[in-house]
Amino acid sequence: MEYRQLGASGLRIPVLSFGTATFGGSNEFFKAWGSTQVEEARKLIDICLEAGVNLFDTANGYSDGIAEEILGKTLEGRRHEVLISTKATFPTGPGANDYGSSRHHLVKACEDSLRRLGTDYIDIYHMHGFDAHTPVEETLRTLDQLIQSGKVRYIACSNFSGWHLMKSLSVSERYGWARYVGHQAYYSLAAREFEWELLPLGLDQGVGTIVWSPLSAGLLSGKFRRGQPVPESSRLAQGGGQGPQVPDELLFRIVDALDEVAAETGKTVAQVALNWLLQRPTVVNIVVGARNEEQLRQNLAAVGWNLTPEQVARLDAASATEPIYPYWHQRRFPMLGHTGM
Repeated sequence: MEYRQLGASGLRIPVLSFGTATFGGSNEFFKAWGSTQVEEARKLIDICLEAGVNLFDTANGYSDGIAEEILGKTLEGRRHEVLISTKATFPTGPGANDYGSSRHHLVKACEDSLRRLGTDYIDIYHMHGFDAHTPVEETLRTLDQLIQSGKVRYIACSNFSGWHLMKSLSVSERYGWARYVGHQAYYSLAAREFEWELLPLGLDQGVGTIVWSPLSAGLLSGKFRRGQPVPESSRLAQGGGQGPQVPDELLFRIVDALDEVAAETGKTVAQVALNWLLQRPTVVNIVVGARNEEQLRQNLAAVGWNLTPEQVARLDAASATEPIYPYWHQRRFPMLGHTGM
């Protein structure tokens, strides 16, 4: 397993992490992802650790906290072997202060996550989304205090826009507080908007990218084919998809290119799609999920080899789309800078 530095931090993490959104299945949305319980979860964790995957990603909002509880139970007695990433800001109850990034909510959310996980510290604590109603200074000072108290080791964000992240980094620098070292973002061959602003920002500011939904809710799993109905077993068919709809013309152009490269490499379509992401600037880690052992082992086989530059270029071309303003205008500038995008 390859390990990479998480942004401008000293923490080294594996290029794959295991996502636990499939744990629990407490409601219809998460049932579409999976309903893994403790016994099966423990088997999946064992497979991950055998492969060198020691980072496990969860959130307090996954199945109403049940995913954290299941992860905590599977890691009993081996907490020192692993890294845990969890998140806050999404609603955890009906109250007016049961969501967001306020001091009130974050302190309680962190304590609740620690209790459910059965640990006294969180390795990477993500803000699951940007809270536009809470001053950035309040959020970052609270996170810095959680680090100073030993309850959190590193902080990261998720689903921020460029100005959200840049303002946060600026505030951290101004006051000498801990800064976001990672950004967990939606990115895949079928969703490359991340490259327009967030990728160059990450390069410039030393923020590592942790990718969620790397197969675009299963669209790049190899199960979706031109002229065929959506597979009944897929997450999309069961109501668990996220993100805007990908136009059929674009999707199947990408799938055709993936098929070609998969045939050349002897890998699966999904493995090629994951490996493409690992060649992208700022990408440090990909969160992979699995409902069963077979899916997990297939995902783990996406590492240990690399696509050729020519294969990457072919996939780039097949997935290219016209960016929105002002990015299409900025690309007319003779020197694109150091992003290479």
